[in-house]
Amino acid sequence: MSRPELPRPARRALHRRQSAGRRWLVIGSALTGLSFAHATLAAGKLPQGGTYVAGAGAIASHGDGLVVTQPGSTRGVIEWNSFSIGRNNSVTFDNGSGATLNRVTGGSPSAIFGRLSATGSLYVINPQGIVVGPSGVISTGGRFVASTLDVCNDAFMQGGGSLTLSGDPNASVINLGKISSSSGDVFLIARGAVINAGTIAAPNGTAELAAGKQVLLQDSGSSRQVFVQMGSQGTVVNRGHIKAAQVSLQAADGNVYALAGGGTRIRATGTANRDGHVWLVADGGRVSQLGKISASNADGSGGTVDTQAAQLAFGRHAAVHAGRWSLLTPAFTIDDAAARALQRSLNAGTSIDVTTTGANGATGDLGIASSLNWSGPASLTLAAYHNVSVTTGTTIANNGAGNLALRSDASGIDNGGSVINNGTIDWSKSAGIVSTLYDMNGSYSPGTLVGNAAWSAPLYSGLVTQITGYQLVNSVTDLQSIANNLAGNYALGKDIDGSNVAFTTLGPSSIPAFSFTGQFDGMWHTISNVLPSDFAIFGEIGATGVVRDVNVKSNVSTTANNLSYAGILAVYNYGMIANVFTSGAIVSETGGSTDWFAGLVFENDGLIARSGSSATVRAGVAGGLVINNGGTITESYTTGSVTADNVFGYAGGLAVTNADHGTITQSFATGPVSSASIFVGGICGYPGCVGIGSDVYWNVQTTGQSSGGGNLPASNGLTTAQMSAPASFVGWDFGPSGAWTMPPGATHPVLTWQVTGQ
Repeated sequence: MSRPELPRPARRALHRRQSAGRRWLVIGSALTGLSFAHATLAAGKLPQGGTYVAGAGAIASHGDGLVVTQPGSTRGVIEWNSFSIGRNNSVTFDNGSGATLNRVTGGSPSAIFGRLSATGSLYVINPQGIVVGPSGVISTGGRFVASTLDVCNDAFMQGGGSLTLSGDPNASVINLGKISSSSGDVFLIARGAVINAGTIAAPNGTAELAAGKQVLLQDSGSSRQVFVQMGSQGTVVNRGHIKAAQVSLQAADGNVYALAGGGTRIRATGTANRDGHVWLVADGGRVSQLGKISASNADGSGGTVDTQAAQLAFGRHAAVHAGRWSLLTPAFTIDDAAARALQRSLNAGTSIDVTTTGANGATGDLGIASSLNWSGPASLTLAAYHNVSVTTGTTIANNGAGNLALRSDASGIDNGGSVINNGTIDWSKSAGIVSTLYDMNGSYSPGTLVGNAAWSAPLYSGLVTQITGYQLVNSVTDLQSIANNLAGNYALGKDIDGSNVAFTTLGPSSIPAFSFTGQFDGMWHTISNVLPSDFAIFGEIGATGVVRDVNVKSNVSTTANNLSYAGILAVYNYGMIANVFTSGAIVSETGGSTDWFAGLVFENDGLIARSGSSATVRAGVAGGLVINNGGTITESYTTGSVTADNVFGYAGGLAVTNADHGTITQSFATGPVSSASIFVGGICGYPGCVGIGSDVYWNVQTTGQSSGGGNLPASNGLTTAQMSAPASFVGWDFGPSGAWTMPPGATHPVLTWQVTGQ
């Protein structure tokens, strides 16, 4: 039996610039399922035998055209014997902003070579397959759906919710023409294959191509809407142009081919409601990318591209131009082809995350077998479910401000993942940083590391070295293990919860020789509900110690009636605390107790920068951030309630005392502050506080305090309205790269890292 063929113009449009071998590999299965013959395509100038089976409307012929009128922006279902449109013919649906489902019950596929339009949404369902020819033009005001899978009439007529499309037909949906939706979305769905070799445009919605046996179609105004629930080993191919706010190509257990060569053939340009986003998904199959994919947001910033597949393949023109490109696969080796695609993307300013999952029995290892060199600020993260390895003779280098992270045990499950560098990491011409993260039970082979002799840490970043190896902290047990080496470098691998786990304070404050002198990088994760023995995670942070980029949520409560000093993060700080925020509570339940509690640290003789607390603090002596400050506090704030229960106690919104050599600058307090004594202030509780800068403020309304305490003038007390205006904070940087930001509707500033996560 001979293979059925499309007409010659269609074949040329679909097969141009493909070798014969690749041509049949990619689209042969689609044509087999579609089964178009010359006679089928030549016939069917207009749809035949249409009857409303749900809803109501009128179907009328007008010469070479057909007009369907569906009044009142309603929904309707029409069943047709056939639904094809000849080259010089047209079909128009006047359905307002409603929706019309057209189901073909006859035995022939739909061939659209003329014009098909609708004021509202239009669904064409034909289990025999659908092709839009090179001369075919489809335009709708709302959603357009072409599918070989069927949907229940009742579910469609209800509208406003999710639709499940399912079926066993092996036919395909092919676009060789032009499909557009001015205000809605474009969905092409089939069990066998979905091929776009024409143009698809949905500037205000999503354009999604999906192959599967069962597909969920949702209604979302901000994200993708098609999800394959049951795979069919089908194929999705883009050989043409797709432009939309968001684009998705999904084949579940089948293959996705982004085959376009030169130029940008897949472009997502975001709107006010949708970020520019592209998804290429083939969970159990292959994603092959040959051309360039672009994603940008409405404000001109870079969008996002997500690629997820069991296998990844890249052609010589493959690249992503976006803000971020995430690749997810069970195991992966970066060979020459992959390295070229990654380099092109990095050089275009796209930051890249490659993550292996270990799914489907894969090792989860990630190997770098080809050198990666790029210029500019884009960052590269290579995270493996198990091990990361750099092959001998391979170099990873950046010339610019790009960051590099090599991480094993990406899932944070303590699987002994290691980082093994047998090559060279060259950051000698970069202002960025390099982080290698390995499991506590794994190992780290640093290989050849070349840093930049002129590198210096950004102000208040908390960074100490340009290239740093960290042991991963993935559990409370790992956190406790820091006590075995208080001079080590550690990083949180994920959020950890210490509920119902006994925890001994790291480096008890009663033994100063046991100070934490290493680096602890929270990687913007959260430590929750750790109940330390000394009411602090760290007893003492030594002069060289650093704790940065972490959230700590406390639930500390004590009824002990004895003198104790505590802070949620640490008792004493002689080192650096940067970008740390505490929340929850640290409370003495004994009225009039002599406990001295603070929201961050009891005593600061080092640096606290860009940090804060929203924790409730209640004790005999209470400080929103610290009790005693003999060091520097800058660009920090508190919003929690601060209460001193002792009739001789003190309460300060930020601190209780500020020593002669201590300084507090560019900070504020807004939480309620009260004391059983007269020693209370919106900023400082001790009347003799000095060293508080003129750029420190408090909210007189929410703190309940007309005095800031210490040397602050009353004019530094602001109303809530003033606190919500950046102009009130003299000398503070609210610019794009500044430490502070004022979110819309906010009643006080927040630190930029709390909004951006970095």
